[in-house]
Amino acid sequence: MALEIERKFLVVGRPWEAVPGELLCQGYLAKGGVTVRVRRGDARAWLTVKGRSDAAGLSRAEFEYEIPEADAEAMMDLCADAPISKRRHRIPSGKHVWEIDVFEGENLGLVVAEIELGAEDEEFLRPAWLGREVSAEVQYRNSALAKHPWKDWTAAERGAGAAENQ
Repeated sequence: MALEIERKFLVVGRPWEAVPGELLCQGYLAKGGVTVRVRRGDARAWLTVKGRSDAAGLSRAEFEYEIPEADAEAMMDLCADAPISKRRHRIPSGKHVWEIDVFEGENLGLVVAEIELGAEDEEFLRPAWLGREVSAEVQYRNSALAKHPWKDWTAAERGAGAAENQ
């Protein structure tokens, strides 16, 4: 079984500006215990199935399959919520790669950095631009952002450090 172990953080500053990014558009065909996502990138499309997160919110089963771009486009029309758009920038750091997602559209202003690990307790370099960890905060999941976008969040929902993304 494929296992995704991911940590997610807010970003301080604008470290992505010197790194080209890939525009991603993604929609959710099913959400709840199991999430089914369709995503289009610059030159490819894929379908992802994600299982329930563990208690800490860091690990879950993940299965990803490349699909024809025309199929992805048709599947976007099946999504209950509006698709989300973001530009993903990849920044190498030690033996890992940080993926910085700069959201657009309804989630404009939100910037998060994600790192995939081989184990939940795996050590990783923490760049100076890394802000507050939001791995366990479900409202920061992309599937949640499709239903309740960043522009509609209250100051309390954004929590401490929300200004880090501005």
